Amino acid sequence: MAFPQLLVGKVAAITGGLTGIGRAIALDYIRHGAKVSISHLGGEKETPQLEALRQEVSSIDPEASTRFTTVAGDISQPETGKTFVAKTVEAFGRLDIFVSNAGVCQFAEFLEYIPHFDPIQSILTNPSLEPSLLNHTISTNLTGAFYATQAAARQMALVQSPPGGSIIGVSSISALVGGGQQTHYTPTKAGVLSLMQSTACALGKYGIRCNALLPGTIRTQLNEEDMKDPVKREYMEGRIPLGRLGQPRDLAGPAVFLACEELSGYVTGAQLLVDGGLFVNLQ
Repeated sequence: MAFPQLLVGKVAAITGGLTGIGRAIALDYIRHGAKVSISHLGGEKETPQLEALRQEVSSIDPEASTRFTTVAGDISQPETGKTFVAKTVEAFGRLDIFVSNAGVCQFAEFLEYIPHFDPIQSILTNPSLEPSLLNHTISTNLTGAFYATQAAARQMALVQSPPGGSIIGVSSISALVGGGQQTHYTPTKAGVLSLMQSTACALGKYGIRCNALLPGTIRTQLNEEDMKDPVKREYMEGRIPLGRLGQPRDLAGPAVFLACEELSGYVTGAQLLVDGGLFVNLQ
């Protein structure tokens, strides 16, 4: 049985769309008929990851590859968001859906500070929380999200006609709870949640809806090494009522819901937890 396509004719841009959650959302948007642009780190040169993604896009339907494009750039740089939006509009004519997904996460101990690099410390699983790690986390997860969201909103509100659209910020369950080795990370995800709440207030008059997705523990490249520890993985699975860690595809359906005007046209300023029940089971 074929499911209806919910995003036919819509144009979506997704930061960090090459891997993990962003990749899963991009593929589902393609399946639902959208034209999709993703941003990714690195240069314009084709890589095995890019090639694999293009092949998966092409496998969806014969015309899918014509509805897909990629833009290289480092989202931590303020100009990258503007360039990404401009190239998306150049390729597809407008912008209806923007997903601010790009992010980094590296565990680090709050009190361990090493002013000068010590080669011996490089073998530690959890590095020290040096200024460079803090600054990179903030500039990627929060500052980059701010400027990219602002660029998307300007296009949706002031350039195209009629105005309107859906902006989705990928936050985290970490926006709601603490983490001893995430003191530099959790504030950025709380910031993304707050950004979506405030932009919902600022952009509602333009018909732009802004919502946050809050993934729980999702198996992506960001935590792959951490989840290789069977003891830690079993512990995490035991805390989740649904009994398993999340997969990137678990975020794709909720992202389609928030993007689709027919399904979520009166939803803005909201936070949608996608965590298998972890938050309500925290003890």
